Amino acid sequence: MATSVIKEKEKDARLNFRLRPDLKDRIEKAASVSGKSITDFAVTTLIETADEILERYQAAELSNRDRDIFLAILDRADKPNALMKRAARTHKELIIK
Repeated sequence: MATSVIKEKEKDARLNFRLRPDLKDRIEKAASVSGKSITDFAVTTLIETADEILERYQAAELSNRDRDIFLAILDRADKPNALMKRAARTHKELIIK
């Protein structure tokens, strides 16, 4: 009996939060227009937003190899080429007055 209670608890997790009545009304209207229950609308919207955020985070995260390459480039003592020197002169002329 104890294992069936544990399995039942593992089945669904809950997320509870409070919000202003005007926000709840907007969510209810959006759910209705979407043809979804409030729960389905909220869960779908939260999951989609979470996936987008996690995807952006993972895209910005460097692998160890990429990090090492990036740091090696920063550590190089390359001398500025003609194009870089011209850009610095232009910057001084236009920006630093």
